[in-house]
Amino acid sequence: MTRITLKHLRYFDALARQRHFGRAAEVSAISQPALSLQMKELEDILGAPLVERGARQIGLTPLGEEFALRARDVLRAVDELGALARASSGPLAGRLRLGVIPTVAPYLLPRLMRVMSGSFPEIDLRPREAVTPKLLRDLHEGRLDLAILALPVGEPSLVEDALFDEEFLLVRHESAQALPVPLLVDLPAAPLLLLEEGHCLRDQAIAACKMPSGPSGEIMEGSSLSTLVQMVGAGIGVTLIPQMAAEVEGRSAPVVLHRLPEPRPKRTIGLVWRRSNPLSDRFAGFAAGLKAAMNG
Repeated sequence: MTRITLKHLRYFDALARQRHFGRAAEVSAISQPALSLQMKELEDILGAPLVERGARQIGLTPLGEEFALRARDVLRAVDELGALARASSGPLAGRLRLGVIPTVAPYLLPRLMRVMSGSFPEIDLRPREAVTPKLLRDLHEGRLDLAILALPVGEPSLVEDALFDEEFLLVRHESAQALPVPLLVDLPAAPLLLLEEGHCLRDQAIAACKMPSGPSGEIMEGSSLSTLVQMVGAGIGVTLIPQMAAEVEGRSAPVVLHRLPEPRPKRTIGLVWRRSNPLSDRFAGFAAGLKAAMNG
C-alpha cells in the first residue's frame, strides 16, 4: 500500500503556500507535471481532495487547510530532528537559514558574509530578505533557523540576542545644508516620507516622531530606503534612515544627512531564534562569536 512520504508533505506544503502549481513546482525544483502527479497520488492515498483547482490560482479544501497545518508541524519536527543531530556533532556547521529585514540586508549582508567566511567557514549561510511579520512566521514554522530583526520582538517562544544599536539620521535635500535641524515632532510637516506598511522602520519612525496615531494620508510612502532617499533628492520631503545605510544612500542622491537633537532616536538590531530549537545553545554561542568578529 502506498503511504504518505515526506516528499508528499514538502510538495503539498509548497503548493499550500504558493497557491499556484507553477510557482510551487519552481520552489520545489521539480516540473509542474511531476508536482501535479504527486498531489494526485497524495489525494488518492487520503481518499479525499485537498486542492480546488482554478484557472489561475488554486484553493484548498477544508481538509486541505487542516492537512497543511499538520504537514507543517511534521516538517518542522523533522527539521528539528536534523538540528538535534547537528547539535551533537561538534561546532555549528552546515546549512544556516538566516532571515534579514530589508532595512538591514543590503547594508549588513556584505560585511556579514566576509565575517562568516573568516570566522565561521563551516557554516553554509542561506540568507533570505523579508519584512518582519514574514520572518517571524517563517521562524515559527521552521522555515528559518535565525533572523536579524529590530528588537524587541516580545514573543516568549523566541530568544532575542542584541547585536548592536544604531541611530536614525535625518535625510534632507542638499539645499537644506545650512538650515537648522528640526525637532523630531516637527518632521511630519516637512512632509515625512515613510516605508510602506509591514516595515518595522516605519513604525519606529512614527513612534520617534510621536505621531498620535497612524500616519495621515498626506505622508508619502516608498518601498525601500533607496526610494525614499531618491524622493528626498527630488525635493519631495524628508526621511529617516538607519546609520548603517548612510554611506550607501548618502551618495545616491543630492541629499544631506544630519544627526538629530537629543534624545536621538535609535534602534537595536539582533538575532532571533526559536527557544525550542535544539541548536538554541549553539545559536547563542554563534551570536557571541558574531558580535566579537564584527566589533573586532
